[in-house]
Amino acid sequence: MSETARMTKAAGIVGAATLLSRILGFVRDVIVAWFFGAGLAADAFFVAFRIPNLLRRLFAEGSLTISFIPVFTEYLSRNGREEAFRLARSAFWLLSFVLAAVAVVGILLSPLIIRVIAPGFLSSPEKFDLTVLLTRIMFPYIFFIGLVALCMGILNALGHFAAPALAPVLLNLAMISAVLFLSPSLERPALGLAIGVIMGGVLQLGLQIPFLIRRGFRLAVRGPLYHPAIKRIAVLMTPAVFGAAVYQINIFVGTLLASLLPEGSVSYLYYADRLVQFPLGVFGIALATAILPSLSRQAAVKDMEGLRSSFAYALKLVFFITIPAMTGLIVLKEPIVRLLFQRGAFDAATTRFTAEALLYYAVGLWAFSGVRIVVSTFYALQDTKTPVKMAVISLLVNIVLSILLMGPMRHGGLALATSLASGVNLILLIKALKKRLGRIGAHDILGSVLKSTASAAVMGGVIGVVALWGVPKYAGSAWHLVVWVLGSVVLGLLLYGACAFLFRSRELAAVVDIVKRNLRK
Repeated sequence: MSETARMTKAAGIVGAATLLSRILGFVRDVIVAWFFGAGLAADAFFVAFRIPNLLRRLFAEGSLTISFIPVFTEYLSRNGREEAFRLARSAFWLLSFVLAAVAVVGILLSPLIIRVIAPGFLSSPEKFDLTVLLTRIMFPYIFFIGLVALCMGILNALGHFAAPALAPVLLNLAMISAVLFLSPSLERPALGLAIGVIMGGVLQLGLQIPFLIRRGFRLAVRGPLYHPAIKRIAVLMTPAVFGAAVYQINIFVGTLLASLLPEGSVSYLYYADRLVQFPLGVFGIALATAILPSLSRQAAVKDMEGLRSSFAYALKLVFFITIPAMTGLIVLKEPIVRLLFQRGAFDAATTRFTAEALLYYAVGLWAFSGVRIVVSTFYALQDTKTPVKMAVISLLVNIVLSILLMGPMRHGGLALATSLASGVNLILLIKALKKRLGRIGAHDILGSVLKSTASAAVMGGVIGVVALWGVPKYAGSAWHLVVWVLGSVVLGLLLYGACAFLFRSRELAAVVDIVKRNLRK
C-alpha cells in the first residue's frame, strides 16, 4: 500500500472515531449539566479535573506521542522490529515509574495545588474539601492516559489507528455511566463522576493491550530498563511540552481579556470554540494524527521526495475538507447555535453573541487545520524547536491583536485575533518548511485551494439564500429547525461535491474513498 493510501485509510478511521467521541462528549456534557447543574459539586469537579487534564495535555497526549513516533519509526525502519520493541518496552516501564511518582506527589500535594489554582474556594470549606478529595481520586488518571499516549504512538507507527482513536469514547461512556448509575446512590454524587474518570482511564489503557499483543509487542520480556534512544525522545519532547504550554498560555490570556469585557463574553467564546473544535478534531487533527507515521517512515529512510508529496497531499486534503466546513459555519452560524444551545437561560441574545464569536473563529478554521499538518511534518523530521518558535511569535501576535480589537469588536475581536494569529503561524511555518525541504509543491497546493474555495463559494451562496429565506420562516419549532439546518447541510455537501467534480478536484476521490471505507465498516 502506498503512503498516500495509508494516510487516507488512517484518516478515515481516526476521523470516524473522533466524530463518535465528539458526539458522546456532547452527550456527556449535557448529562453532567442535567445532573449537577452549575453548583458547588460541578465547580469542585471541573476544577479538580482540570489538573490531571492539564498534565495530560502538556506531557502525555501530543508531546509524548509526537516525540516517540519519529524515533520509534526510525528504529523500526533501520534496526528492525525487535530493536524497536526493546525501545518501546524501555519507554513503557520508565514512563510507568515517572507517572506513578507524579500521581503520588499530586495526591499528597492536592490541598496546596487547590489553594494555588482556586484560592476563592478557601472561603467555602465544604467546596474546598470536596475539590481536594476529587483531585486525589482523579490524579491517577494521568498514569493511565500517559501510558495510553505511548501505546498510541506504538500502534500508530505499526499502522493501527482504531484502538487509540476510540479510547476517548470509553472515557465518555464511563463518565456517562457513572453519572447515571453510580452518582445517584452516593451521599456525595460528585465522587461517582470522579470514579468514572478513573474507570475511563483504566478502560482506555485496557483497550490498547490486546492490539499491542496482536502486533507482537510483549512487556514481559527481559532486557535493559534504559534504552539509548530514550534520551533522544526526551530531547524532542522538551520543546514540544513548551509548545503545549504556549497554547495553554494563549487560552489563559484569551480568558483573562474576555473577563474584562461585559458579562457573558467568556461563555460566548467557549461555546463558539466548542463548535469550531468539532470539524477541527474530526478532520484536521485526525489527518495530522494519520500522516505522522507515514511522514516519519519517509524521513527515516531519507525519502524526501516522498515526504514532500505526502505533505502536499495532506495539506490539499485538509483544505479541501475544512474550507467548505468553514463556509458552512459562517453561513449557518446563528441557526446552528440556536439549534444546539438555545434553551433555558441560553436566550436569543446569547445565541446572537455566540454566533458572532463563531463567525470570527470559523474564518480561521483553514489555518487551525493547516498548522496541524505542517507541525506534524516538522515532528516527522525530528524538529520540535521550529514549531515552538513560530508558536511564540503567534502568541505575541495574538496578544497584540486581541488588545487592539477587543475595544471596537469586544469578544468578536478576541476570536478574530486568534484566527489571524493562527494564519500568521501557518505562513511562518510553511516558509520555514520550504527553507528546510527546498520545495513543497506550492503551485499544486495553491491550485487545489483555489478550486476548493470556488466550490465553497458556490455552496455558501446557495445555502445562504436557503437559510436566509427558510430558517426564519419555517423553523418556528425545534424539529422544523432541525430539518432546515440538516437540509441546508446536505444541500451544501451535494453542491460542493458537484462543483469539485466539475473543477476536477483530485481530493474528491480521496474523500469518497474515506466515506466508502467507513460505510463498509
